[in-house]
Amino acid sequence: MNVSVVLFTADLRLTDHPPLRAALDAADAVVPLFVRDRAIEAAGFAAPNRRAFLDGCLADLDAGLRERGGHLVVRSGDLVQEVCRVVTETDAEEVHMAAGHSRFAARREERLRSALEAVGRRLCVHDAVTVAVPPGMVTPASSDHFAVFTPYYRHWARTPLRPVVRAPGRVVVPEGAGGERVPAHGDHVGVSPALPPGGESQARKQVTAYWRRGLDGYETTHDDLAADATSRLSAHLHFGTVSPVELVHRARRHGGAGAEAFVRQLAWRDFHHQVLAARPETAHADYRTQHDHWRTERTAGADIDAWREGRTGYPVIDAAMRQLRHEGWMHNRARLLVASFLTKTLYVDWRIGAAHFLYWLVDGDVANNQLNWQWMAGTGTDTRPNRVLNPVTQSKKYDPDGTYVRRWVPELAGLAPRLVHEPWKLPAADRADLDYPDPIVSLSTGLDRFRRARGKEA
Repeated sequence: MNVSVVLFTADLRLTDHPPLRAALDAADAVVPLFVRDRAIEAAGFAAPNRRAFLDGCLADLDAGLRERGGHLVVRSGDLVQEVCRVVTETDAEEVHMAAGHSRFAARREERLRSALEAVGRRLCVHDAVTVAVPPGMVTPASSDHFAVFTPYYRHWARTPLRPVVRAPGRVVVPEGAGGERVPAHGDHVGVSPALPPGGESQARKQVTAYWRRGLDGYETTHDDLAADATSRLSAHLHFGTVSPVELVHRARRHGGAGAEAFVRQLAWRDFHHQVLAARPETAHADYRTQHDHWRTERTAGADIDAWREGRTGYPVIDAAMRQLRHEGWMHNRARLLVASFLTKTLYVDWRIGAAHFLYWLVDGDVANNQLNWQWMAGTGTDTRPNRVLNPVTQSKKYDPDGTYVRRWVPELAGLAPRLVHEPWKLPAADRADLDYPDPIVSLSTGLDRFRRARGKEA
């Protein structure tokens, strides 16, 4: 029997999965394999929320394979060693997997290719599985990547996408392809109380529901904090339970301003992946340094703790940080606000914020998390590196009635809309009745400190 292995990584689905289709076309039987890579745990990326969500994704993937006559093989350990063991046990000739775009993924692929070639086996890596347009497919004439989004998007939007691949009807798994028990959702310590379920089944339900109720209005509602009108597909995109290629095709068929704005956000995701692929050091180093002398845990520990705990005294900032802990997710507009507040109002190193997000966010990945933080800190690809988002002005604009603030900061639930964004303006007697802190810094003080640090004194 001719056998191939399909190695699942950040592509935990059956629909529109080119590596799986290629493996099925090349062999009589396929080993659907997922390896719990100890290197990911050692690097600190296996945070509780993502581990719990991952378990749901694996259970759902296994269920889908069993409906088709197969099952998922789960192993734990060094990824290269475990793949080679499976290849030996099943006498597989090829291993198929999706391309990754981080330095870690590139090194993993290189190690795996060398190990397989040493035993006369072949590694087949497939592009456009975890992104719609792979890094390197569109480049400017003078560089290996685009550093500004708008020209990138013009080229990205004109790039033909591969067709969507149907889910297989049947999957035959060879005997001898054994592994660990596929996890159920299980118990994980430190998981957000409102963590959503993972898996392709859930992802497809969300896509269908959003296409019916939310996509048409996306352009006008995606910044509305209280409306919660975004798709909430970011975690599914991160784990690959939904295909970005399929989403772009479907949105374009749907048409309209909302669908176009939604596709633009998928392009932003690809943009960050192509920056990271070209400049892998940006996972931890400034893309464009401003020569900052950031405040750190040692010099700004109390401010950082207040930010993490949602006790800064700025209601929209605190609401967002509490949402993050409760759901493992945060509204995109809120992400911009809390990042601006930490890096520019508090003048704290963006890496501290990025690490906190990576711990709590289910959708936290290196490309989008780190580069979005750099964008807001002014050390990344933003062409206006010194922009500062005023949390009061932004809160009044994107949560005018204070609904979002009241949802997450119940201490302020009884305040009128004109006061909920600035509770420090209450009369002293009313202010004393609130169990809510005063602002940890005035916005003018924070702005002056940031301007001086960047050499932009007024």
